[in-house]
Amino acid sequence: MYKPITILLAALATLPAAAQLRQQPELTLEGANRLAGGAIDACRRQGRTIVVAVLDRGGNLVALQRADGVGPHNTEASRRKAYTALSTRTATLDLARRIQADTDARNLATLPELLLLGGGIPLLAHGQPVGAIGVAGGGGAANDHACALSAIGTLPELDQPVH
Repeated sequence: MYKPITILLAALATLPAAAQLRQQPELTLEGANRLAGGAIDACRRQGRTIVVAVLDRGGNLVALQRADGVGPHNTEASRRKAYTALSTRTATLDLARRIQADTDARNLATLPELLLLGGGIPLLAHGQPVGAIGVAGGGGAANDHACALSAIGTLPELDQPVH
């Protein structure tokens, strides 16, 4: 009676340790810089100057680029927009609109790190979060959002958001 259980336990003990870990895609420095450059280029074509922040899945700043002449407050705004998108797994433009209609969601505005303005978009690869991009200074939430979307299009390894 104990023999089948012993065999089962022995078989389970021989499973490789890697089976206990998930394999996830990683956002590289090269990819983050490509995203940042793509956002700056997209806004520049519209005559706009921005700051763009790219975070990895853990919320760490990987890339930060600032076009000439952008107000200094936009640096922190871009990082917080990216953080908000990563944390909520929601584009900040959609989140800001949802908060206007949902009184329960308004409580998100009380969290100090979140910035509920358009321009932050979560980055996904094969449905898995790999980071987020945040754009600020482009002359409004919709403009910032559009530049961030354009940037995501420059990295084909990422899942492309539905507009």
